[in-house]
Amino acid sequence: MEEKKKKSVAAVLIDGVAGIFLPIVNLMSAAGILKGALVILAASDWIQADSETYLVLNAMADSLFYFLPMLLAFTAAGKFGANQFTAVVIAGILLYPSLTTVLEQGNTIHFLGLPLRGVTYHSSVIPIILAVGLLHFVEEFLNKVIPEMIKGFAVPLISVLLVGLATLALFGPMGAVTGDVLAVGYEKVYGLSPVAAGIFLGAFTQPMVIFGFQWSFILIAMNNIMINGSDTVLALMGPAAFSQAGAVFAVLLKSKDRAFQSICGSAMLSALFGITEPALFGVSLPRKKPMAGVCIGGGIGGALAGLSGAQAMSFAFPSLVTFPVFYGEGFGMYVLSCLVAFAASFLITMILKAEE
Repeated sequence: MEEKKKKSVAAVLIDGVAGIFLPIVNLMSAAGILKGALVILAASDWIQADSETYLVLNAMADSLFYFLPMLLAFTAAGKFGANQFTAVVIAGILLYPSLTTVLEQGNTIHFLGLPLRGVTYHSSVIPIILAVGLLHFVEEFLNKVIPEMIKGFAVPLISVLLVGLATLALFGPMGAVTGDVLAVGYEKVYGLSPVAAGIFLGAFTQPMVIFGFQWSFILIAMNNIMINGSDTVLALMGPAAFSQAGAVFAVLLKSKDRAFQSICGSAMLSALFGITEPALFGVSLPRKKPMAGVCIGGGIGGALAGLSGAQAMSFAFPSLVTFPVFYGEGFGMYVLSCLVAFAASFLITMILKAEE
């Protein structure tokens, strides 16, 4: 008689998150490749960044990532057994234009005296997943206590009110506060040692993407560029993207499943273009061990990036096609740091016995 293997809480959570992303991994890869192609076209002056053509193509490339909470609401509801349409409506609250315009400026608003902290919800992951998890239990309770006659409209009405408010007041701010603490810690570490800061961001940027903590660092980078004309955060986050690509390349070579190899190939290409979510959620995170390669390789590359002193001269997510943004002091070593991160992650993942 075979005994069922007991999974750890971490393993269950990882499997759950991976299952939520699996239905949209190929679509994310396609959008990531399109975004990368658009960057190349703009950089080579084939398309002007302020043109109407660019505006349309950018909407096609970016819509998935901007409205990611709505897609995750649908897939998470299917995973958790909640009403998928109610879940999408709750995600829509987080992206409602007049509300997000205020919240994304960092302003705190009040609902009947309850403070709702300013948070950026577009492209976020954890708030909506927590919201749909809560929705499952709220709907389960309401379906037991509400009379059948009014259940049809009362359950979604109360669910949207309760879960929507809980997300705005609790789930969103939780991630934002954690990200802010990490960002302040980064500033202090960089002041003491750029190499240590590079190891930190190189090793932990990809795990932070899982929870959306990286947005606090992105805001610091934007602010640095606007005020100082340059930024170190983006430079130190760069090797992490290449490390993710290296790990996925190793998984691709080890796999014998052609369909999965296709997923790995598109995810690796997307990561090289700076969009790591397909690789993270579709390949390395579900298999767990490649994430070790991602973190170690990213840490090694981050240390070299910190040592190089390289900085971003304008805002752009680090990728193969945005290297010119970092041109200046330490540029050669910075490019080397990204290549080293790719190679180290690749070798470590090849050595580790990961699920193929």
